[in-house]
Amino acid sequence: MPWAAAATVAGSIIGGNSAKKAASTQAAAQLEAARISADAQRFKPVGITTAFGSSNFGFGADGDLNSAGYNLTPEMAAQRDAFLSQAQNQGMGFVDQAGQAGQGLFNLGKGYLAQTPEQAGQQWLTAQQAALAPGQEQQLAGIRNNQFQQGRGGLAVGATNAGNMGASNPELQAYYNSIAQTNLGLQGQAQAEGRAQTEFGSGLLSGGLGLVSEGYNPYKTQFGMGQSVEAAGQDAFNMSSALGGRQAQAGANVGQTLQAGGNAAANSMYSANSYNPYAAALSGLGQNKDFASGMQGLFSSNTPSASASPFTGQGLQTGPSQAFGTKSPYQF
Repeated sequence: MPWAAAATVAGSIIGGNSAKKAASTQAAAQLEAARISADAQRFKPVGITTAFGSSNFGFGADGDLNSAGYNLTPEMAAQRDAFLSQAQNQGMGFVDQAGQAGQGLFNLGKGYLAQTPEQAGQQWLTAQQAALAPGQEQQLAGIRNNQFQQGRGGLAVGATNAGNMGASNPELQAYYNSIAQTNLGLQGQAQAEGRAQTEFGSGLLSGGLGLVSEGYNPYKTQFGMGQSVEAAGQDAFNMSSALGGRQAQAGANVGQTLQAGGNAAANSMYSANSYNPYAAALSGLGQNKDFASGMQGLFSSNTPSASASPFTGQGLQTGPSQAFGTKSPYQF
């Protein structure tokens, strides 16, 4: 029978069971270290109360944070509500009024921009010429009346052969030259007036839009005041959260130290827990040649053998005893 192999197998089985138990114990120890570490890293904010408000936090049965909030003091809550009420009523009222006025300016600007600068300039020129026409006609009638009364109606000078220049009445020529000069001046000014009308219309559009936008300023002011009061009450919550964050960071550092120590301890205990003296003894016997030889001789059914006894180190006697004529106590 392969006694050495049997001893080795038995030792391996016992040793394997010991290693399995040691590994399970090590895993349990590491899980416990991780649990302690995780608990140390939990976010644990502390409620804070100020003159403006207070913070509050709720935790579940498992210790996890499940609710958070803050409350303003009654005085601060009343101020916040008053500002928000003003924003809703007065502020929005200004918005409506400014919106109507702004829409009027916008529509007026669109009317001025309905024409191009050239069209607007031509319209202005026509209007100026129409305004000057009555006076010019009266001036022309006066000149002709004076010439008729003085007998100078047929007077004409300035004719030339070169260039075929015709003769003309000096007074009438001066009159028409004056009108031509006036029209030239008006035409140059008409271009500027056309551009001015376009710019004016554009300004009305911008003014209308700006008025609508500025109409929200009273609302923004009142709403902002209410928001500021709310933020003052929220500071208690912010301070609690910041304090809880610093505590969690400190807990994380502690947790890392605890987990590192727990893992090191678990690793150290693994070697001790995985060692089984019986497994080591059986494995050692299985590798011992004298043990293997002795066990083979002990249980062998052959004739006397020179195999050494594992107990005396001398050959076993399997036949009749020479000294006493009896069987050896180790004979089978």
